Amino acid sequence: MGQVVARRLRKEFGDVAAVDGIDLEVRDGEFMVFLGPSGCGKTTMLRMIAGLEQPTSGDIVIGSSVVNGLPPRSRGIAMVFQGYGLYPHLKVRDNIAFPLRTQGMARAVIEMKVAWAAGILGITRLLDRKPRQLSGGEQQRVALARALVREPTVFLLDEPLSNLDAKLRTSARNEIKEFQRDVGTTTIYVTHDQVEAMGLGDRIAVLEHGKLRQVGTPSQIYEDPADTFVATFLGAPPMNLLERGELIEGFRPENFLHQDLQQKGIEPARYSFKVQRIEYLGNERVLYGFIEGQPDGHEYTARISSHVSEPVLREGGTYPFTVHPKDLKYFDKSTGKRLAAARNGGRA
Repeated sequence: MGQVVARRLRKEFGDVAAVDGIDLEVRDGEFMVFLGPSGCGKTTMLRMIAGLEQPTSGDIVIGSSVVNGLPPRSRGIAMVFQGYGLYPHLKVRDNIAFPLRTQGMARAVIEMKVAWAAGILGITRLLDRKPRQLSGGEQQRVALARALVREPTVFLLDEPLSNLDAKLRTSARNEIKEFQRDVGTTTIYVTHDQVEAMGLGDRIAVLEHGKLRQVGTPSQIYEDPADTFVATFLGAPPMNLLERGELIEGFRPENFLHQDLQQKGIEPARYSFKVQRIEYLGNERVLYGFIEGQPDGHEYTARISSHVSEPVLREGGTYPFTVHPKDLKYFDKSTGKRLAAARNGGRA
């Protein structure tokens, strides 16, 4: 069983709580992503699960056992962190094979597993090179392969694709997801990249300042954020937030449309939107500007497909924009927490 549970998990560094009382369950066979900005506690969480950091308080359960006092080698995990940790004097094939040799595995089995992992990550041609002959991205793929061959109960990944270029990152992301689906290994993946999180995770745990802000599927996190932090951290551009007295009203840029593009027969929320600049991004345009009645200098965004027919929109112009009631979200102004009014689709 690869279930991982954190119970009131806390880690202090001096007076700072890097992880502040988190309760979280990662299901057996699940691909869980820890997402958040730098310093939010996601890597500290991973290191405590790995056994590289000891909790100040709380418990970590892997399978059915509390593992707080166990060393990393006894936890049934494999780790790939930002540092590659490759042995410079060994060839790539020997780096990948190293954990298998320490287990006393048969040579033929080792060779088969090394070839399999190298094939998955596209590094077969590199097997006879040494780490110093590899690029940073290639070294990171070797580190991934070395973890894959162990077929662990729990697979821990700390931003393993950070040194890859965009094309290789997409390819490696697909390979990691396919591997995880094939073998069903519980996987915890740390990233600050929301695209990676949305593309990889069965569920996403969003952290900020050591607190767990929300756990849910990618669609739940994006469509129904629990608070204003999640609303603005997910999405590029992020959710628009408007002040409405004691409330904050939110809507995604793709739901902020010229009134001629909205469904007929439904009374939408209406706004006067002054367009300051327009970015053409191929399949879409992003409009940046200001909404009448909102604080000066606060910029809002609309995202419109480049393929739809619409009135001409120009920089400097002011236009009537609307939002369908079902796409409006509401948050408490003092706490930032999501309000039930948002779920009812009505305006407060």
